[in-house]
Amino acid sequence: MSRAALLVLADGRFPAGGHAHSGGAEAAVKAGRINGAASLEDFCRGRLNTAGLVSAALAAAAALGVDPALLDSAADARTPSPALRVAARRLGRQLMRAARATWPSGELDALARAFPKGAHQPVVLGLVARAAGLGPEDAAYCSAYESVSGPATATVRLLSLDPFDATGVLARLAPELDVVARAAADAARNVVDAGVDALPSASAPLLEIGAQAHAAWAVRLFAS
Repeated sequence: MSRAALLVLADGRFPAGGHAHSGGAEAAVKAGRINGAASLEDFCRGRLNTAGLVSAALAAAAALGVDPALLDSAADARTPSPALRVAARRLGRQLMRAARATWPSGELDALARAFPKGAHQPVVLGLVARAAGLGPEDAAYCSAYESVSGPATATVRLLSLDPFDATGVLARLAPELDVVARAAADAARNVVDAGVDALPSASAPLLEIGAQAHAAWAVRLFAS
């Protein structure tokens, strides 16, 4: 197992398309729910323990070799917002393009054929981790980190927030990220015996509502 591969996959410069998405931060900024470092930390904490946990578990299960078609259906069921489902598939399609060029894999090729419009990003991420020789914990960590690093980076642009403050938010969330990643990997292992119903289904209604409102904006900086 190459931990260096995890660094490549988690690097913000990996061309997976995430820079175009704010993870709900743009809608939260407009609504006044994010107005500085403290509220960004609250937002990221909530996202990490809801949507972040779900995504991390899906990624870990895919890294374990659970049927990606079943996982994609499970992701759909856990994403009530049509706008978020569209965003997840767009991100999955872009990640697939980058990953197939970086870590060629028959499993990735098969997933691309099965989902020409893109599978959910966490499912693709898990298979990418598998192709890179990484395990379920690595996939969970990568997904959980993405769930908070995206909004933090976007908020720097949206509010002209000091990048040092945004990085401080991520550093303070690190212990909770450890907890979420471990819980996600444990849930993924249960899927092998108990099926996809063993995956967490934590919800974040404000993220869902905000995503639908954001999708209707005539002018926006981020795709989601």
